[in-house]
Amino acid sequence: MQRRALANPGLIIAVLILQLVPLVLFPAESFSPTTQEWWLPVLLAVMVIIADVYLIVVRTPAPWPWTLLAFAQGVNIISRLMMVWPHSSNQVGSTWVLNLPYILLSVLSIVLSAAVLWYTERPDVRIGLLRA
Repeated sequence: MQRRALANPGLIIAVLILQLVPLVLFPAESFSPTTQEWWLPVLLAVMVIIADVYLIVVRTPAPWPWTLLAFAQGVNIISRLMMVWPHSSNQVGSTWVLNLPYILLSVLSIVLSAAVLWYTERPDVRIGLLRA
């Protein structure tokens, strides 16, 4: 019963669309053109949109869109792990303050990307989208 619920085409399409959320889940100041942080989430989001179009609209049976999705989510996890340490604190005056919003958003993004990877790598999910 649970496998059938996970392979529901409506749920699959919802996950494919909502997987953009962990890729762009950053504090607003990260998307400033003066920083170098904005381009990676944008690039990963473009990759996911391309794969989503091929999976949802074109309904291709080819494996490359799934691989592109896994690549984007995996790079998101790795980049979050690499960026959380340098962004974990901010200097305010002469004291260092913990940047809790950035840390929490990074952990949430990592967990959501891992969940998307787990879900989209299931064979019944991939087959379920083709049968829709």
